[in-house]
Amino acid sequence: MTTNKNKLATAIIIAVVAVLTLPSSVLAQQTVAGRTELQRHNLSVPGREMVQVRVDVEKGMSFPQHTHFGEEIIYVLDGLLEYQVAGQQPVTLKAGDVLFIPYGTVHSVKNVGTTKASELATYIVEKDKPLVTLIK
Repeated sequence: MTTNKNKLATAIIIAVVAVLTLPSSVLAQQTVAGRTELQRHNLSVPGREMVQVRVDVEKGMSFPQHTHFGEEIIYVLDGLLEYQVAGQQPVTLKAGDVLFIPYGTVHSVKNVGTTKASELATYIVEKDKPLVTLIK
């Protein structure tokens, strides 16, 4: 039994090391739940970075209330996205529309169109903090 636990622990360590040693260009192209990180760079302001992500939201799907440790600048590429930003009336954006979400502001998004919707999200955030923090 102990041998199996040791083998499992070794396999987990190898997997973690393999992921951590992948070139950043490979990691940057990974898609997680409709989010594809395009680029990430340190800024001239200490402790801050820029992260740019393509977000694809399937028809009828939504992303629940969340915040970021920094500002989010949204540019809608395709479709219709409805944003609910804390303290404001919902706003529906179409391709070519933009939206600014201040640091720490609770917001959510829903695809209210008839096709998949996409946005380019640019974040100016604190380094070494989670990019997205879900609100429970």
